Amino acid sequence: MIVHNFDPVFIDLGFFQIRWYSLAYILGIILGWIYAVKIIKKISIKHNLKLVKKEVFDDLIIYLVLGIIIGGRLGYVIIYNLGFYSKNLIDILKIWQGGMSFHGGLLGVIVSIIIFSEIRRVNFFNLSDIIACVAPIGIFLGRMANFINGELYGKVSTLPWAVLFPNADNISRHPSQIYEAILEGIILFIIINLLAIKKQLLLKPGYVSGFFLILYSIARIIGEYFREPDEQLGYLFNYFSMGTILSLLTFLGGCVIILFIKSNEQNN
Repeated sequence: MIVHNFDPVFIDLGFFQIRWYSLAYILGIILGWIYAVKIIKKISIKHNLKLVKKEVFDDLIIYLVLGIIIGGRLGYVIIYNLGFYSKNLIDILKIWQGGMSFHGGLLGVIVSIIIFSEIRRVNFFNLSDIIACVAPIGIFLGRMANFINGELYGKVSTLPWAVLFPNADNISRHPSQIYEAILEGIILFIIINLLAIKKQLLLKPGYVSGFFLILYSIARIIGEYFREPDEQLGYLFNYFSMGTILSLLTFLGGCVIILFIKSNEQNN
């Protein structure tokens, strides 16, 4: 059994703190941007095709950051803990303490891309496909930050790698954050980028975005099986966690996108 004794604070200067959680988001955005630019250049050189200009993608970053932060935070507040935050409004701003919803952040990113693509007259899927390729980087870092924070811990377990989380109780539990980091981060990154680059699905706008939603949803549902449900919500219908229900919706969304694209291909 492993005892969780990680400090959620990376640097503490007394008057100022940098937490691992905040660092994960910053690093995820930076690394994601670097890899996205690499993909854009690679597609441009290999296929003599500009899906999107680097300068345009650079301008998109601020939209994405706002979409991730606002969408992720409001998603968590509204979906997961509205009762608490409706009585503690100032705590909504304390995002450095954790409490971000992936599905809320996803919706925020989608809205930000829609707004940006309309302003700059760029194909929505050209942007979303590239973001789908890099998103697992941020997801991986976010899940590792969840582990360091000792939050979103798993169900009771007697496995050798089970972890004792002080924030929970004195019972060893699945390190579900690490399971999700592997599934939603590493494995998803490998599969999505194989499809996008090796199978050249980036040349067919929309497919990568659709497969990302489908594959993420499958990985998340598997992870939810090992994860303790949110205390304030428990299981819905005595079986499904909120994360599972939202992931079923994103799974269906991914299927709709792919079917829509295939239908258009057949009609053209």
